[in-house]
Amino acid sequence: MALPRFFAALIAGAMLASSPALAAGIEEIRLQFQQGDLVGALESADRYLARNPRDAQVRFIKGLILADQDRPDEAIEIFGALTEDYPELPEPYNNLAVIHAAHGRYQTALYSLEMAIRAHPGYATAYENLGDIRARMASEAYETALALDSGNATAQAKLKLMRTLLADQTLKPAATQSIRIEPQTAPDPSWAQER
Repeated sequence: MALPRFFAALIAGAMLASSPALAAGIEEIRLQFQQGDLVGALESADRYLARNPRDAQVRFIKGLILADQDRPDEAIEIFGALTEDYPELPEPYNNLAVIHAAHGRYQTALYSLEMAIRAHPGYATAYENLGDIRARMASEAYETALALDSGNATAQAKLKLMRTLLADQTLKPAATQSIRIEPQTAPDPSWAQER
């Protein structure tokens, strides 16, 4: 599953203002990722993280890179570790949900989205993704109902409606610029607000 690089296009202008060298390193990684140089971006991220292993921004970008490289287990590991280190951030939970849903693990995706909403009750992306996953689950339930009773006209009509709804549905990953780490919980300055 490819997470859109478009969402990674902007990173906060104020990031790591106290350390221009660190900011330049993050900017290089972000640009490589944005330009589709996933191998180079991952190598740069790994070098950066060898020196700054707790940097949430670069860890998050690394998770996006791994997801784009269709390495979901490794991306899940990165985003999962971020939820442990920064449980107040909804974005890693959201991206976990996107990956799990892409692999049909809807219950796990629901749990991740519920955690994102607990972390930030105003996080609209998580609510939208929650609705999309519930719609997918409803579609599967109607399919099961029809497998058990192929003449069920009500289930047929509902399934048709759900398929129409789901035709244009895409879960939204959290963008790199949307993560906000408060100075008192991490050594990095705050990230910019979401889109």
